[in-house]
Amino acid sequence: MTTQKVTDKTFSEFIQGDKPVLVDFWATWCGPCNMMAPVLEDVSKECEGKLKVGKLDVDQNPATAQEFGIMSIPTLILFQNGRPLKQIVGFRPKGDLVAQLEDVVRS
Repeated sequence: MTTQKVTDKTFSEFIQGDKPVLVDFWATWCGPCNMMAPVLEDVSKECEGKLKVGKLDVDQNPATAQEFGIMSIPTLILFQNGRPLKQIVGFRPKGDLVAQLEDVVRS
């Protein structure tokens, strides 16, 4: 599974469910966000079945970004049972990101 596009309209439904959900708050003009994209694709594939990964463009979906107080991008928020569990700000190499998600996505 690859990352899924999330919008203001689909966000609430997207973060629900029994699996942890990682949402990337990003923008097309953001260099570190564009560097983060392939890392998220890899993590999404490696954690398939254990983690759902979505991307929310903050320029096109300002309501959700504002609701969560997103001031810097990329910001990744990990949700469990529809509630924010962890927030990661800035680019992270794959190893670092996987380590931060480890306790939530282990089998």
